[in-house]
Amino acid sequence: MSKTIMIVEDYADSCEMMRILIQYLGYNVIEAIDGSDAVEKFAAFHPEFIFMDLAMPIMDGATATKLIRESEGGDKVSIVALTGFGNTSFEKTVKAGFDGVMVKPLSIENLEPLLNYYLS
Repeated sequence: MSKTIMIVEDYADSCEMMRILIQYLGYNVIEAIDGSDAVEKFAAFHPEFIFMDLAMPIMDGATATKLIRESEGGDKVSIVALTGFGNTSFEKTVKAGFDGVMVKPLSIENLEPLLNYYLS
């Protein structure tokens, strides 16, 4: 059975590109449009991995990650922060509950090793 990855991204074009890459690698994909939607979908689907955008309307990625971490099974899921700003510090994202950080846009060359690391 293929593992499920949730993409939390408020820009439809970015989400679509990520979905295409992730599905190409053989994973199932769930999409959420903001942090609030992500918290709800985590509770319903329990994905094994989450790509979480940091800056989103309604609820930001750090708040959503905190709520997911506090929910049932939230301590077992890997959550990687996504940012379009290369200056986001790894230490800051770890303190917010993320397992790592990646700068957008993602490519197949950096996506596949990351997923292999967290999902193997």
